[in-house]
Amino acid sequence: MSGHSKWATIKRRKGANDVARGKVFTRLAREIQVAAKEGGPDVNANLRLRLAVDKARAENMPKDNIDRAVRRGAGLEKDAAEIEEIVYEGYGPNGVAMLVECLSDNRNRTISEVRRCFSRAGGSLGEPGSVAWQFTSKGYIAVNRQDEDGSDRGIDPEEVFMAALEAGAEDVIVTAETVEVYTERTALALVSQRLEEAGFPADESELVMEANTPLALDTEAGLTVLTLIENLEELDDVNKVYHNLELTDEMMAQVA
Repeated sequence: MSGHSKWATIKRRKGANDVARGKVFTRLAREIQVAAKEGGPDVNANLRLRLAVDKARAENMPKDNIDRAVRRGAGLEKDAAEIEEIVYEGYGPNGVAMLVECLSDNRNRTISEVRRCFSRAGGSLGEPGSVAWQFTSKGYIAVNRQDEDGSDRGIDPEEVFMAALEAGAEDVIVTAETVEVYTERTALALVSQRLEEAGFPADESELVMEANTPLALDTEAGLTVLTLIENLEELDDVNKVYHNLELTDEMMAQVA
């Protein structure tokens, strides 16, 4: 039940970048809009919307902003920009497979910016389906072991591990900062609920794309891929970037 976090370092860096640019609420609003458009405005019947709203609340997004995004996505506000979800597939440096999830109101602008990032890094975009088969949709839950100031929250990872397995989790990864729980896509809500009932509420709960077969590279080669990921995440329209690079402690030390 131990290992290196697959998401935490990259996610923290992305979060810091978003806050620094003051764009985190825009990203969250787009995610809510797409979720409401896809499955309707009822958070109790729309898992994706509930996850998006929970994430927005965790970032202290004002309730009015959340409600407005839900209404726009559900088509209840005529002046709302049409936001669509687009997933681009490609290969980065050294053959690393990548999925780039975007939320955009201008498809032409988005693909132009994404393609430019890949080209500058020596990678290339592929056709739909050329990369996606290398990933599987999973539920992801993170229970932080530390507060934002670095103080220990007194969470016993063994207890989280047992509670997660009893709830139906597929895998549990424990790091010094986080206990990460992976579930089947359809089991995410149930496992998250059972963990909360056991006294371990999720700090993060979302659907992710996990690589079926990680690709091992040396540190120097890996950093070229991480640079591309960072450049993609800085684009306004990019919501998430998934890849099959096997992250190592050396790589994480360089980007931390």
